[in-house]
Amino acid sequence: MKNGSIKNIKKIILSDNWYILNKYTFDYHREDGRWETQEREVYDRGNGAAILLYNLEKKTVILTRQFRMTTYVNGNKDGMMIEACAGLLDGDQPEDCIRKEVEEETGYQVHDVRKIFECYMTPGSVTEILYFFIGAYEDHMKVSEGGGAADETENIEVLEYSFDTALKMIASGEIKDAKTIMLLQYAQINKLFS
Repeated sequence: MKNGSIKNIKKIILSDNWYILNKYTFDYHREDGRWETQEREVYDRGNGAAILLYNLEKKTVILTRQFRMTTYVNGNKDGMMIEACAGLLDGDQPEDCIRKEVEEETGYQVHDVRKIFECYMTPGSVTEILYFFIGAYEDHMKVSEGGGAADETENIEVLEYSFDTALKMIASGEIKDAKTIMLLQYAQINKLFS
């Protein structure tokens, strides 16, 4: 799909060390009829998926805790973040990706996952679309300790909280991750535990 309000797009790669950071220069047609040249840096890290694992009988959710350098350099004193299980698609379909990530990160093997929505998380600078899922877990689904993929330098702690506790952790600031807040609020709005 092309946008007739944009022309003369030029792209320069600024970095491809981890993912790709491009600089785009383009002409944008304003509502007043004038064309203006704009520049934007766009970070392409691929698309991802996130899931809220929940247990209706115990009224619990599974979350993870891991170090995030970006939060550390932006004032999070220890850089540790409590998050819903998530990962990059890396060429997989979102449903396949999230099942794989759940097993790698949490040790649970879930089969039934349900997509609830998708969204751009940081549309001002990052290309990523995140696919959001929910999935039920039970204790017998635990097939390993989890903790993440060794070759991805992940050191993930698996956490189980009551749903009410997790909600309170948003208000207390213990949970600051957007995808996790969105999933917990989805569960609350849709009365998942009622």
